[in-house]
Order: sequence, then structure tokens, then C-alpha cells
Amino acid sequence: MRTLRIAVAQPACSAYDVAANAARHAAAVRAAGARVVVFPELSLTGYELDAPVVAEDDPRLAALVAACADTGTLALAGAPVRGDHIATLAVDGTGARVAYRKMFLGGEEPGRFSPGDSPTVLHVDGWRLGLAICKDTGVPEHAARTLTPGVDVYVASMVDMARDAAVQDERARRIATTHGVHVAVASCAGPTGGGFTRTAGRSAIWSPDGTVLARAGTGPGEVVGAVLGHGGYGSRAV
Repeated sequence: MRTLRIAVAQPACSAYDVAANAARHAAAVRAAGARVVVFPELSLTGYELDAPVVAEDDPRLAALVAACADTGTLALAGAPVRGDHIATLAVDGTGARVAYRKMFLGGEEPGRFSPGDSPTVLHVDGWRLGLAICKDTGVPEHAARTLTPGVDVYVASMVDMARDAAVQDERARRIATTHGVHVAVASCAGPTGGGFTRTAGRSAIWSPDGTVLARAGTGPGEVVGAVLGHGGYGSRAV
């Protein structure tokens, strides 16, 4: 039964500086040694709601594309994209593409962004990964629509205040146990704009029974991973 090596990363973030953030993403990809590496919400720009959109062919992503090419990694990074969406970019050795647009907006986001209209499931080496961004995880409808039969992992990119770390964990555990799936959460650590001066960090990976397989601390720069087995069997931290 084929396994999946997945990691969650919480690199330091420089406001608006896509090139610097992409370089940190690239370093995390090289350090992770994983097939899939997940990054926080708006990780390439910081949580700056007025940041310009990031194009799929933006040359500032070159370092991240190169790291994915060298390691065979699929990186899931956060950015504002054309159409005024908060999105997940799927980056591999061939370039970047918009994989998912956040469906449930929160706070001041509706003043700048439009919601996406449909869930997304990525296929990676026989595994099916359902994508989510931050507030999506608190809306049961999102998980219900995304986690159709056969989806193996719910992958979420987050920005939360430090005081909300327990909420982040509760949502992940509930989704894992309700739907019988692995959950991988990449949560911003350190300042990231938009009033988020102290973020939660504590990126983690859960098994379908709600057990934490891997957990980062609260500081920026950490990457943790796990090897997942289908149905939770053989899953372990790495």
C-alpha cells in the first residue's frame, strides 16, 4: 500500500516581499524531504490584504520552482491571485498554477476578495488531497463538500492569532475524526501583517483517529512531517 510523505511548514514572512518569501519556501522544501509541503495562508505575501496579485508565471517564484524540481516536491503556497481571490498555488518543478480559491472569507477579506465557488481535490501519487484555507475549516459545509468518498487528506493553510491555537486544533481533530481522514495544517508563525503580530504556529498533522503525528512549535522557520498510510495504517512522524 503506497504511503505519502507530507510536511507542514511555517517559514518567517516578509510583508509584500514575494521573492524573499519564495526563497524561504524553497529552503523549507529542501529541508522537508517530502512529496508534499504545505504552507500557511497568503504565505508568499504575508497577510497583507492590499498585496498585489501573484501571477502563476511570476519570476519571483523561480527559487521555489527549482527546489520542487530538485526534490520532486509539490508545494502548496498561499497568495492573492487574479480575480481577487485568496488562493493556494500548487508549485512543482514545471511551475505554478492556481489550485484552489478560498470559499469562506472572514474579517475584512470580503472588502478586497471574492469567494471561490467550488472545492478542490488534488491527486498526488494515488492520494486525494482536499484543500482548505483558514475560515473554511470552521464551516462544516466545506469539509462535507470537499471530503467526498475517497479523499484521504484534508490540507489546510492557516493564519490564526496565538490565542486561537486551541480553536485551530479543535477544528483539525473534529474534521479528522468526523470524516476519517488525515488532516495537515500549516499555520503561520511570527508576524505576518493585517494585525497578526503574534500568530499561532503549531503546524501539525493528524491521523484519522485524531492523534497528532507531528507538531511544530510556535516559532517561525519550523518544518515537520509524517509518512501517511491509507486509512491511518502505518502513519508515523518523520
